[in-house]
Amino acid sequence: MPVLLVIAHGSRDPRHAATVHALVRRVRAMRPGLRVETGFLDFNIPSVQGVLESLAAQGVRDVVALPLLLTRAFHAKADIPAVLRDAPPQLRIQQAEVLGPSPLLLTALERRLYEAGLTPADKSSIGVVLASAGSTDPEASAVIAAIAREWRHTGWCAVRPAFASASLPRTEDAVRELRALGCERVAVAPYVLAPGFLPDRIARGATEADVLADVLGPAPEVARVLLERYDEARVPVLAAVGA
Repeated sequence: MPVLLVIAHGSRDPRHAATVHALVRRVRAMRPGLRVETGFLDFNIPSVQGVLESLAAQGVRDVVALPLLLTRAFHAKADIPAVLRDAPPQLRIQQAEVLGPSPLLLTALERRLYEAGLTPADKSSIGVVLASAGSTDPEASAVIAAIAREWRHTGWCAVRPAFASASLPRTEDAVRELRALGCERVAVAPYVLAPGFLPDRIARGATEADVLADVLGPAPEVARVLLERYDEARVPVLAAVGA
């Protein structure tokens, strides 16, 4: 069975690494017997390169590298492949897809909104801001807009995307737009995995909202998506081994 290497961005904010580790613990609990390691691209240890070198030294041969990212942007397309190309040559590595989009992530978003005080009965009167970190990659921004459109069809008064960086609108602008549309209340749902600089910016932009949900973090649905992406990616690895 290939080792699952979860690749997180890393942050100077200690809450980021703590949340990543909590998510990985949940993944391990859901799949006993699967070896799950964590590596960071920046700021935190162990580094991705360090974990790969350690695995190779231990005799591991097959690895599924899973980007802990919600959209396919620069890190998934450039940074992570570059790091994996520098891995020890004896490792067979398959890069898994990013986590989103996934219906499970919408379920996780709603879990966080309900934990913040909403109920399913509130949906028709609530406007929701789907607040993401933001990216200069147009593909990533288009995915966030598509998720907002899809989520709107599940019964919310309205759903608007917002971005903490790179793209517009900002969270506060989306909150005001939903108020102008006539939604009785407005909730902000951060579409981010862990606390940090940009999630804090989302929170500051949510001061005029009625409800601010927590980040996705170690929600069980997020852990299930990780395992789905691992299972999808491990098939080519096992086929190569069989060959």
